[in-house]
Amino acid sequence: MKNFAIFLILFCCYSITAYSQHSCCSANATAYNAQTAMQTFASDPLFVKQHLDPLPFKGELTGGQMISFACPDGKNANAYVVAHGKDSSKILLMFHEWWGLNDYIKQEAERISKELGVIVVAVDLYDGQIAAVADDALKLIKALKPERAMSIIGGAYTHFPAKAHYATIGWCMGGSWSMQAALNPEPLHKDDKRIVGCVLYYGMPETDQAKLERLHCPVLGIFGTQDQNISPKVVTDFQAAMKTAKKKVTVYNYDAVHGFANPSNPKFNKEATEDAMKHTLAFLKKCFAAK
Repeated sequence: MKNFAIFLILFCCYSITAYSQHSCCSANATAYNAQTAMQTFASDPLFVKQHLDPLPFKGELTGGQMISFACPDGKNANAYVVAHGKDSSKILLMFHEWWGLNDYIKQEAERISKELGVIVVAVDLYDGQIAAVADDALKLIKALKPERAMSIIGGAYTHFPAKAHYATIGWCMGGSWSMQAALNPEPLHKDDKRIVGCVLYYGMPETDQAKLERLHCPVLGIFGTQDQNISPKVVTDFQAAMKTAKKKVTVYNYDAVHGFANPSNPKFNKEATEDAMKHTLAFLKKCFAAK
């Protein structure tokens, strides 16, 4: 009987530990590979529940064009490019949400390009596929291979002039890839300092110290305190990791849900979105002005 009691206690402890390590909503969420975290979350009902089917998008596209560029894996990729002004040395790489490169992201590219006077390259990580409902977005994010995403990012960097300086920005899944794109991925050298800034909206941040050593730019993080996956605990861990790595990070937390800045989200928070964009534009202007 005594041995059985000991076994029961040990079994319970193991079960609790295993659950805390594998639950996407646990305090240990930052232990996941940041490149695959959003795909891991896609298997979590809570994550899916936070992504309501989008409302119809209302907007007009006027200032951009689709381009195709070669990638290191031998395939081509697509991007929506907007250029306001004649300066081709300042480029903002933009990364879409799990919905894909839809008209909302394209409109954001046009708006930010006009505000900053830089080239905005809205990268298509889904190779032309777009989701209109959560079920389809779930399939697309699960099918996205990190190797393909990194190849697309590498192709975007090599497509433009070698003298160019870059910043990155993304939302949700794109927020995660925004930071990965800022970590001097190949074909950039680890000491290459052409990346001048990174913005991530409620995407999984990087906390791996070895990877953060490759970071040479300041980071702006925009998060919602009601987010159940990119939770306040995840954000706090991210800030601590950046501090340990002696990297610059600024964080703004809003009393809002995941995806609050997308106007097609039924839980869109207009006030928080406007304030976040104000900080985003100021941050990016400062980053580009330094070069």
